[in-house]
Amino acid sequence: MWYLIMAFVAGSGMAVQAAINSQLGKVLFAQPIYAAFWSFLTGMLVLFCLSWSVGKGQFFQAMTQVPQQPWWYLIGGLIGAGLVFSSIYLAPKLGVANMLFFMVLGQIICGVVIDSLGWFHMPVREISWVKISGVVLMIVGLAVFAFGDRLKSAFM
Repeated sequence: MWYLIMAFVAGSGMAVQAAINSQLGKVLFAQPIYAAFWSFLTGMLVLFCLSWSVGKGQFFQAMTQVPQQPWWYLIGGLIGAGLVFSSIYLAPKLGVANMLFFMVLGQIICGVVIDSLGWFHMPVREISWVKISGVVLMIVGLAVFAFGDRLKSAFM
């Protein structure tokens, strides 16, 4: 149960972060990239302090292991930067809810593929018709949420 709560809070944080960072981007010469930079800089400083305090002096030893890892282990930060930049850029254009619905949809579809195929050395989790039905239901819900007002006005 704790993991589900943590995931919910993290998802809520994505919405709050997108809204806050998009406002920061507006005042930083209307450049979302500056807000993304600030977001990662402050996040990096917090993570450095936490890593240093939790790691019991192993931080630099752990960092020496990084260059020996496969390249694809090391692109998470690049993907994260793209995610943060995209959220800052898209939130004012689509609205936070619509942006997050499409991001969550992408996460779920990609997550199902990763789980079912065991990509990136993740444990294989079988896909079932129940899971596929859930994804289809989410897509229908997304379509109603994102385009329902347009459909309603087109038919009325």
